Amino acid sequence: MKRIIYSTIIAFVSFSALAQEKTINKGNKEYNKFAYFEAKDIYEKVANKGHKSVDLFQKLGDSYYFNADLITANKWYTELFAMNETVDAEYLYRYAQTLKATGDIRKSDEYLQKFATAKPQDTRATKFMSAKDYMDVIKANSGRHNIENAGINSKAMDFGAAFYKNELVFTSARDTSGSRIHNWTNQGFTTLYASEVKEDGSLAAPEKFSKEITTKVNESTPVFTSDGNTMYFTRNNYNNGKKGKDEAGTILLKIYKATNENGTWSNVTELPFNSDAYSVAHPALSSDEKFLYFSSNMPGTKGASDLFKVEIKEDGSFGTPINLGDDINTEARETFPYIAKGDVLYFASDGHLGLGGLDVFASKINAEGSNGKPVNIGSPINSNSDDFGYIIDTQSKIGFFTSNRTGGEGSDDIYKFKEIIKLQIENIEAVVGVIMDEETNEVIPNTEVTIFNDKMEEVATVITDKDGKYTFDKLAPNTTYTLRAKGLDGEVSERVFTTGNAGKPGVANILTKTKVKKVKVGDDLAKTFKIEIIYFDLDKSNIRKDAALDLAKIVEVMKQNPTMKVDVRSHTDSRQTTQYNANLSERRAQATIAWMVKQGITKDRLTGKGYGESQLKNKCSDDVPCTEEEHQKNRRSEFIILAL
Repeated sequence: MKRIIYSTIIAFVSFSALAQEKTINKGNKEYNKFAYFEAKDIYEKVANKGHKSVDLFQKLGDSYYFNADLITANKWYTELFAMNETVDAEYLYRYAQTLKATGDIRKSDEYLQKFATAKPQDTRATKFMSAKDYMDVIKANSGRHNIENAGINSKAMDFGAAFYKNELVFTSARDTSGSRIHNWTNQGFTTLYASEVKEDGSLAAPEKFSKEITTKVNESTPVFTSDGNTMYFTRNNYNNGKKGKDEAGTILLKIYKATNENGTWSNVTELPFNSDAYSVAHPALSSDEKFLYFSSNMPGTKGASDLFKVEIKEDGSFGTPINLGDDINTEARETFPYIAKGDVLYFASDGHLGLGGLDVFASKINAEGSNGKPVNIGSPINSNSDDFGYIIDTQSKIGFFTSNRTGGEGSDDIYKFKEIIKLQIENIEAVVGVIMDEETNEVIPNTEVTIFNDKMEEVATVITDKDGKYTFDKLAPNTTYTLRAKGLDGEVSERVFTTGNAGKPGVANILTKTKVKKVKVGDDLAKTFKIEIIYFDLDKSNIRKDAALDLAKIVEVMKQNPTMKVDVRSHTDSRQTTQYNANLSERRAQATIAWMVKQGITKDRLTGKGYGESQLKNKCSDDVPCTEEEHQKNRRSEFIILAL
């Protein structure tokens, strides 16, 4: 009887395990298709029955994480770390992000520290380790905006707004006609809508923006040229009724261009740097409209998505996309770029240090096109949820951004704001200085000074004025630069300088060296070349190897000046008798002259004498206690120029 019971239990357990495995495999299929909404429901059925595994909790957490539900993602990542199993370091970072969403900043920083220990070379790790006071910085930048619901939101996603004439054009999933449901978000496919901006600044009821642009797939995040005749926007890989897919069968994102002809948007064409193999999305135009910025995971991307820019040439063609580099991009997500007038790049990131989820950051675009270090723009724009899609009219100081914070109407909502205090991101950091000769302190006018960034890329070159002064402005804050200046005879000198973040110019004077030293009658060549002592072995007068290296400098300058005559003077300290020191110094002076003659200096150009202890430089005479350093100042050789 017991055998029957045991067999029944074993059979039941085996059947249950098999059923769980089948359910998990079903979830994996949805997960691998990015159908996270369906995947999470399937995984939770298994988890709620008590099944535990690293893979299950990772994918359950990810299914909510990638749908921006960080609170629920935190629940499953907490289960993951409760197993005390080894996991990929990326989950340390994701868990830290979800902990911020719950408000547990202290524990979040603990896991950021663990992440930094596990992946010390990761950009996110280095940023955390170099700025552990980041919450103080965010606090200092907070409180600069008044925000309110924009009044155009629905129960579905509303995001990605753009200014167009007297309208606000934005993205919405509110249209569910035809049961167009996206399997990632379980919401309708997105379409562009427009709201008229009324005289009082409020927004009229939204209407669909353009039937010519709308298709059965996602359209989103438009940007318009200042004349209103050209639009760039994001759409799934679909045009003229044809879908494009990557190797896994996924329809990715592309940027398209359309032109306005007599009030109708037409000539929809995809941009040439799109690909079926990766996504390109969320276009933004530079202030002069010569560059298009966008987000992509194209080859060369550092993280999940990076920001790029591409030149728009005069003939309408495009250059080669350029990654904005490590100052902007991290191993996580950088997305939703926007360039405000004044050349400030705003973008969203969950790789830079923030309050949780995507935060909005600002970076000054420098004169040569590089970007300054990003600054978190603070709350209330940023929160512990996803905040992105920031745009601003720099004249009225009114703008809009998107957030999925609590208290909204849908999963993503558009908020209106008024900037009341300007962010200190204008990169007014500067460095000023004077170029002078090291020996004479003579200022050097009309000479080149070049500044290089921390990658030793040339930033700019200026010419010093009549007083030897130079200035470099529009520098990135808290950034290390190298300054390079030319001396009187073209010899190059360098100095490393790090800017601050106080809006005040730093000072970096540069002392330049000269290849050929300027000398005159009466000068001591030993002082000119900073030769403190010509070393001899104790009680000996033969020239040592290290002494020969210094003497070679004297010989070289005499060869460069063939009429120069030099008097060699040798001195000792007071230890030993007066006569002994006089004889020793004489022998050393003559040995020095003999060595110089062997090197090609004719004897008629050299005289010399030993002075023993008769010309001490300090108090250290007989029976006066002195340190070895004090005695050494008396053991010297002088090379006095008698004629030129």
